[in-house]
Amino acid sequence: MAAGRRCARRGGPSSGGARERAVELTAADEGDAAEQVGGPGAVRGVLRRAGEGLRDKGNDLVNIAPVFTRSGTTEISWKDAGIGSFCQLKGKKVGVWTGGNKWEQYAALRKCGIEPTDKSQVTIVAQPFDMKLFLDRQIDAASAMTYNELAQVLETKNPKTGQLYKLGDLNVFKYQTLGTGMLQDGVFVRGDWIKDKKNEAIAKKFLEASFKGWIYCRDHLKPCVDVVLKNGPTLGRGHQTWQVNEVNKLIWPAPRGIGIMDPASANRTATVALQGKLIKKAPTAWYRTDLAKAAVASLKKKHVDVVGKKYKPANVTVTEGGK
Repeated sequence: MAAGRRCARRGGPSSGGARERAVELTAADEGDAAEQVGGPGAVRGVLRRAGEGLRDKGNDLVNIAPVFTRSGTTEISWKDAGIGSFCQLKGKKVGVWTGGNKWEQYAALRKCGIEPTDKSQVTIVAQPFDMKLFLDRQIDAASAMTYNELAQVLETKNPKTGQLYKLGDLNVFKYQTLGTGMLQDGVFVRGDWIKDKKNEAIAKKFLEASFKGWIYCRDHLKPCVDVVLKNGPTLGRGHQTWQVNEVNKLIWPAPRGIGIMDPASANRTATVALQGKLIKKAPTAWYRTDLAKAAVASLKKKHVDVVGKKYKPANVTVTEGGK
């Protein structure tokens, strides 16, 4: 599915991208990418949080570029429900995406002294990837990515007022702020594949092309949305504009340069994964910075802004149904 959070895969009409770097690619949907990268049929994939768990199971995955500088995962509640802080979720029904998406939530609950596996302390509800349970008030809080599910709520009319819901109607608890935000969208390769110098060269070209695509989307919001819409998304222009804008906020500014691992973020991710028993032992040699640094250096020589220090997000108007 074409989506704003994947806009750099397509790049823009002036983004440079893979053609300029002479890289030929076969794209796989990220739903299967984790397993594909670990297997013999693929060499890289764009993943969220899956890398460490798969590596712990024996797959030799290496993160060569964490594209997102910060986590976009939140938990939201209604302001009129009297839940003013995350720690007030004790005794409540909390929507969580199960599988590999729950570790930020579980770690944050434990920081509040709430054990998520103890039903006497909190009721964890397996939340579908939509906001119906929350909108119908069947749960007290819901998981929401800033670039997707949060917008789905804001794109819905409040039946009491006939107007769209507003951010002022919600409490938005960001896991990045709560201290349990994990690494998210990044580029992974097989460890055995990247040992080959020829493949290192391919990876550098791929990263440079990908970074240039994200930089283009940072500086050209509307054209990037046009590219996404051209490739057949399910959701409309309003939602995709919100999504590209919010994804840009997760990338920029990138103090070290786009795609270069921040050791503090890596350590926090490993700690949350270890404490949540996603992994059995602390990971080693699970990321590299040299390839992203080389790609960033190449772009800097071409006078490309790889940090986005002066980046300012756009003011996006929310539309009903994301139209």
